[in-house]
Amino acid sequence: MESTRHPRSALHWLSEAAADPDTCREAWERTGCGLALLPAGRHWDVLLAPGALGLLTAPLLHHLGSPGPVYADHADTGFLVPVGTAARWLGTGVRGIGAGTWVALPHPARHHHGLRWLTPPDGSGRLVDPVLLELALHDAATRVPR
Repeated sequence: MESTRHPRSALHWLSEAAADPDTCREAWERTGCGLALLPAGRHWDVLLAPGALGLLTAPLLHHLGSPGPVYADHADTGFLVPVGTAARWLGTGVRGIGAGTWVALPHPARHHHGLRWLTPPDGSGRLVDPVLLELALHDAATRVPR
């Protein structure tokens, strides 16, 4: 018999990182700001690449087959990666956000004062592959204007 289970929405998937996912979802939908403060290190870590490096890296991930969730603000590009990646990351200039830290994320269908999804989560739980991210970062570093 075929499963009738519906895939989770991006909003449901992101809010699962909150201590109270239902309250998080309700507040996210109810407030006009479109932001939620979520703990990193529970369902995902974040690697932040600065400026042009991050913006050049994001589209390269699609070519490498790792289009997991990626967001950007005025200064950085954030890549949602598997838990534990931030603690092990050694890349120069790339900052890790893991257990014990929090990150403000935009609603998956909205922008908030420059904070936006370049590749929104799809609800599947797919994350950016750190190995492919490293390859994309190296490639992007050769393209950053000097």
